[in-house]
Amino acid sequence: MRAWRAVLMWRTSWMSREVILLPAFIGLVALWWLVLVGGGMGSLGRVLLPALVVLSALALWYCTAMIYACLRFIEEWAHPLTIVNFILIGLSAGLVLGCALAGLSSEQALLRATGPWAFAVTWLAWATRRLSLRRNSLLRHKSNLQSATGIRSERLVQKSMGMSAGSFNTREFFHGASAAALRHVRWGFQMLAFGLPVLLMGWGLVNAGAWPWLLAALLQAPGLLAERWLFFAQAKHPQNLYYQTVS
Repeated sequence: MRAWRAVLMWRTSWMSREVILLPAFIGLVALWWLVLVGGGMGSLGRVLLPALVVLSALALWYCTAMIYACLRFIEEWAHPLTIVNFILIGLSAGLVLGCALAGLSSEQALLRATGPWAFAVTWLAWATRRLSLRRNSLLRHKSNLQSATGIRSERLVQKSMGMSAGSFNTREFFHGASAAALRHVRWGFQMLAFGLPVLLMGWGLVNAGAWPWLLAALLQAPGLLAERWLFFAQAKHPQNLYYQTVS
């Protein structure tokens, strides 16, 4: 009943803009499909609608990325690489899936046209995501335990979170995974989302078959889910400096 209010803050909220653009994108895709099914393959079906679909997808990815990139107090996200990664990963996922569907439909001309793009964009998405991982690993945060607690002692060690039980802050801002688990996810998502799909796409470009592209799409999907989990888990929220020790 109140969901429509999500669009009211479109002047200042990137989330409101995302809420507006998502149904607009879905509507344009549906209209494009209806035009194609109806045989309307004039300039509307061949040029205008595809261009609008691509532009709306890019705008949607930009708004989604800015929801996180605009949060200056989370330094892992407040960087142009966040926007670059969202757009390139979205393009990679769409192109790989599109090539898989083209291969299954025996659309060899479409596969030959889009396959090299899928290969190149996935490589580029991997390279820029590795840049963001390296940047985040080298960050020296402006906030520290002293600034969070107001205690200026140089040898300050927190022994408890200052509560007798958990709260919203300790549940929603902590992932609970160990450092070893984070390392495994970091390398695992790179192999599933980028490394193995790139190898399979290289095979598909040489072999011109459908199976390499289908396997690449099936491997990339769980890899991208893991990538998104790490995107949130790697963010050091300043409030965690105060609530960092739960036991």
